[in-house]
Amino acid sequence: MLKSLLQRLGQTVFVLFGISVMVFLVFFATPGADPTARIAGKNASPATIAKVRQEYGFDRPLPVQYATMMKKLFITQDLTSYANRGEKVVPEIIKAAPVTLSLATGGAVIWVVVSILMGTVAAAFRGTWVDRTLMAIGLVGVSIPVFWLGQVANLITQARYHDTWLFSWVPPLGYVPFSESPVGWFKALLISWCTLSVLFIGVYARVLRSDLVTVSGEDFMRTARAKGLSPSRVLLVHGLRTSMITFVSLFGMDFAQLIGGGALLTEVVFGLQGVGRLTYQALSSLDLPFIMASVMYSAVFVVLANALVDVVYLFLDPRVRDGR
Repeated sequence: MLKSLLQRLGQTVFVLFGISVMVFLVFFATPGADPTARIAGKNASPATIAKVRQEYGFDRPLPVQYATMMKKLFITQDLTSYANRGEKVVPEIIKAAPVTLSLATGGAVIWVVVSILMGTVAAAFRGTWVDRTLMAIGLVGVSIPVFWLGQVANLITQARYHDTWLFSWVPPLGYVPFSESPVGWFKALLISWCTLSVLFIGVYARVLRSDLVTVSGEDFMRTARAKGLSPSRVLLVHGLRTSMITFVSLFGMDFAQLIGGGALLTEVVFGLQGVGRLTYQALSSLDLPFIMASVMYSAVFVVLANALVDVVYLFLDPRVRDGR
């Protein structure tokens, strides 16, 4: 167990180092491109270009440039966006991260709970109208574009029916920090959580239902039924645990992708200044330091999420824990 954890920790550190090197080479060591001019921004003065070249060490060897960039990004956190009025990049991302984290976490709680319920009930009643109805609802959720659903939700809750008793509690679009008002934070994000989770509910419910149906024919499930265990206990205790392996794997990737900026459309529709929206603005203005910082931010979350999923595998599947 401990050996497996240490191996995964070493792999995580190695992968993060490799990603940081690749990101640096792509953004700052591309042949034929001057990173100094790209960082300084359009129409930069010669004084600004000289300052950037000296500050980032672009007149020194590549290993020194890499070390300087990683130091500015992770240690001193003074990576500067010259295309955005000289603002510091890392503080802006740190400021936006709670918005994206709140959005993704709330949406994840909803889609995990609802999809487990839908998938389990559909598997328990497979082949019946309950199964077909739940899977049809999931398919509808998968088919609805999140930006369209968000716009419809805003039309209903912010305009047409906002003055009714049903939606009068919905605040204006935007984000309320949890530290400022926990109730206001919950109200401001509830509609966006539901909108974000609809797609994932459909996907996860169908995946879980399929895995539960597949695992129901395994030997250990037949043995559990032969021992006289109730169908509900066989399904929930024995079948669900094994079927959650695929579920957890998908969740790790999807949640990390959302934290890394994948919730862009939801952030834009609901007026949330999160990491995804910041990245989009940086791409629009070709703000190289901001783009690199957001890519590294996303990569770190994806790698850490995969490492966490590997740890969860150790508890879900004894074969992984035993190294088989």
